[in-house]
Amino acid sequence: MTYDIVLCGVGGQGVLSLAAIIAKGAMMERLHVKQAEVHGMSQRGGAVIATLRISSQEIFSDLIPEGAADMILSMEPLESLRHIKYLKKGGALITGKDPFLNIPDYPDEDRLYKEINSVPSSMIIDTKSLALEAGSNRAQNIVLIGSASKVLPIKRETFLKAIEDVFSRKGDDIVEINKKAFLLGRKS
Repeated sequence: MTYDIVLCGVGGQGVLSLAAIIAKGAMMERLHVKQAEVHGMSQRGGAVIATLRISSQEIFSDLIPEGAADMILSMEPLESLRHIKYLKKGGALITGKDPFLNIPDYPDEDRLYKEINSVPSSMIIDTKSLALEAGSNRAQNIVLIGSASKVLPIKRETFLKAIEDVFSRKGDDIVEINKKAFLLGRKS
């Protein structure tokens, strides 16, 4: 079993944190993990992309060729479409609903949603509303992990433990907010 994920978004949205938590969950289940990331102009609101490969066997490369990703996991709609060439037929496209308006000619949202919805295994998640329901707008990327967890080869309980491990130094309240965000995303 090998599961390849392309994670994308814009600088400051937590793309690398997304990758780290998924990788931690995979390693907790004794799966092999390879990760690569491209920061680009992330500090200036530019694109950030990470590749994450999870496997039950040794992995020799962290790169995912075009047309081979099992999932595109994006913090915002335009970035999901910018990286769609990586998605294999039948792969899942999961994106946050709210655009990150970092360019003057950002495309029409309805047109973006229509194109995303044309992908058979796509989900547009209202991460902001669910994160606020969980208790913090900053938990949007954890909502996305929850949504993605329905198809990832990692158990729900393992993700909850990984979230606890990652956020425990920030206190019990932050751990609970992020666990709730994960569970709300999983229900979406």
